[in-house]
Amino acid sequence: MKKEKTNTEEKIVELTNDLQRTRADFENYRKQVENQKMAEKKTVEYATVYKILPLLDDLERAIESYAELSPLKKSLDKTLKELGLVRIASEDGVEFNTDLHEAVMVEGEGEKEVISETLRPGYYYKDEVIRPAMVKVRKI
Repeated sequence: MKKEKTNTEEKIVELTNDLQRTRADFENYRKQVENQKMAEKKTVEYATVYKILPLLDDLERAIESYAELSPLKKSLDKTLKELGLVRIASEDGVEFNTDLHEAVMVEGEGEKEVISETLRPGYYYKDEVIRPAMVKVRKI
């Protein structure tokens, strides 16, 4: 009788361990699926924003070209910031940074590299560089 009780207790311990492993495996699987969903959502979101950038470039050129559209600039900048899309600083004299800027031309000689002209603005989206600014660089 005692031996049967020991076998039963061992079987209960074994089954309890199996159940705990199964629960842990399921929890890991659930977390993995959730992470995959989040990654897919982020990929789609970034791809959508990236496709809008050429339209945004055209709109900004139109605002610069036609004075009557200048009131739109402030509204556009505010809306973009609310969406998490912020222009990368690439004005004349800003120090060149390979993480933020893409140089298509380098002029001059010297140690320090600064931006001389922005050819295409770059943007951060949710604090990540979604497109680097295309710039001309001047060495001083």
